Amino acid sequence: MNIVTPREKEVPAIDPPAKDPPAWQLAEIVHALRQSREVSNKIRYRGHVRELPSRAALRDILDGLAAALFPTHYGDHILTDESIDFFVGSTLGNALSSLNEQVRRGLRFNKEDAGRDADELAARAAAITRRFAGDLPRIRAKLVSDLHAAYQGDPAASSISEILLCYPGISAIIHYRLAHALHQLGVPLIARLISGIAHSETGIDIHPGAEIGPGFFIDHGTGVVIGETAVLGENVRLYQAVTLGAKKFETGEDGSLVKGTARHPIIEDNVVIYAGATILGRVTIGRGAVIGGNVWLTEDVAPGSVVTQARMRQTRSDEAAIVRG
Repeated sequence: MNIVTPREKEVPAIDPPAKDPPAWQLAEIVHALRQSREVSNKIRYRGHVRELPSRAALRDILDGLAAALFPTHYGDHILTDESIDFFVGSTLGNALSSLNEQVRRGLRFNKEDAGRDADELAARAAAITRRFAGDLPRIRAKLVSDLHAAYQGDPAASSISEILLCYPGISAIIHYRLAHALHQLGVPLIARLISGIAHSETGIDIHPGAEIGPGFFIDHGTGVVIGETAVLGENVRLYQAVTLGAKKFETGEDGSLVKGTARHPIIEDNVVIYAGATILGRVTIGRGAVIGGNVWLTEDVAPGSVVTQARMRQTRSDEAAIVRG
């Protein structure tokens, strides 16, 4: 008696391999794609720029910069007091050399740099990269203040090392601090690419043009959005899904959007904004205010206020609490 198990019954028959591979008509498709790129749907910058910055290269650069800033956390796990400086110097040198090339490519997209010849672009890229390198100790000092803010602000944090290794918020802030420095130095496209990389990795979207003071902490973080002209003071704490956005977009006479206007919130020192809050427009959230979860705000908030979905409680030193419906 032959017994057939269920597994044996489920095994499908295997088709024999095809004798001839399918024809993809590649020549025709390649020609049509060239026609699209060069003629019918051409989107190349200024009609001719082919050299673009590389997201893949920038990811490697960011890994190198993070390793140089925090070598025992993001660098080699077997570093010693004797080898650490050598590691930092070597890693940083490689990262800066690669960054210099990305900066050169990014400069082609600046209106003020578009007319420069190759030698001028190379010299300007080197100068920017040199200034960026000189800013790294200052950037690291701000990042350490961010780390302390995270440790002091989250009872679940057991150590600074845990925050560096595990928290997406600090990863996004590291990317932001580096991107902001490059944005200020005149390479906005490279800065935006870095913020895009952070967004894809952490779910946190911080425009590199935003101004953010030291002691910044993003708890959990997924869904946080901070717009280009937002200004955040010292010791600001945000939770997940907070939006600091624009209320409206101004348009010119031709109907196109007006660029560069101040359209995002100002968040003063020591403000806490809880999960899901949305703050829109050029409004000011006063020092020490607390914004509750899921609050929608389009107006100023006085210092020391506590805002919830139901009411605003305004605490002042010279009078009792005022409750507004």
